[in-house]
Amino acid sequence: MRSSGQVYETEHGTPAPAHETSPRMHLQRLELEQVLDAWNVATDRLQKTHETLREEVRRLTRELEAKNRELARTNRLADLGRMASHVAHEVRNGLAPVTLYLSLLKRRLSGDSSSLRIVENIEAGVSSVGGTVSDLLNFAQDRDPVCRDLDVRSLVADVCQSLAPQLDAQGIETCLEIPPDMQLWADAAMLRRALLNLVLNALDVMPRGGALTFTACHGPAGIELEVADSGPGIDAPVRNRIFEPFFTTKSEGTGLGLAIVYRIAEAHHGDIQAVNCPEGGAAFILRIPDRVREAAA
Repeated sequence: MRSSGQVYETEHGTPAPAHETSPRMHLQRLELEQVLDAWNVATDRLQKTHETLREEVRRLTRELEAKNRELARTNRLADLGRMASHVAHEVRNGLAPVTLYLSLLKRRLSGDSSSLRIVENIEAGVSSVGGTVSDLLNFAQDRDPVCRDLDVRSLVADVCQSLAPQLDAQGIETCLEIPPDMQLWADAAMLRRALLNLVLNALDVMPRGGALTFTACHGPAGIELEVADSGPGIDAPVRNRIFEPFFTTKSEGTGLGLAIVYRIAEAHHGDIQAVNCPEGGAAFILRIPDRVREAAA
């Protein structure tokens, strides 16, 4: 009677039952399954690597686009700086004799009060133009900061003291929340100019009084100095352009004050950020990293 199972030939040509080759077939199936598993693992790994590389390419593309925008902005600022410097010097040269003649005219009209008031009004106008020229020159200034250790609280107090008459006249209260021993490695003249411009900007938005708060702390990379006001805050469209040269929402002004602050922060390898405070008003956060000190060492 013929067996119902499949019969295979042995090595010597004689038939062999199927059960004698089952271990070999089982081993082959196991090896095939292992190969398939290894293939699936390798495929998954390649897929994940591919996704990682695609995300890295997207990230690098975004960074390159940001760098290109920053480079274009830097080139525009350099061109504006050269133009501003040329215009400012020409205007300053033209104002020098006008200022001299006004001074002589005031002496001659010392006994004529009505004529003297006219001359004083002209002098105020010339002084305003002189302020614009100073802004242009400060904006055009492109020098490396000469850094040294600065006492942050003393520097802020000095700026407030220089503007004390205007602060008192507008009813502005100042509050310094700065540790007395906090040191900052920066260019004293440049940082003073940045703080002065930030305070003047705050005074413009608080004509009927308010509060001006200065805080400073150690951030992840250096000192963070904040100047906060109790004014109306900054609208989003304005906040996106507030540091652009010649951009202003004021009826008077050059639109260079905050652009100068931006350039000073940039010269110190730092940055400046404008935000609205939760309790109202706006805050400008000036960050000066410690790496400026390391670079100078």
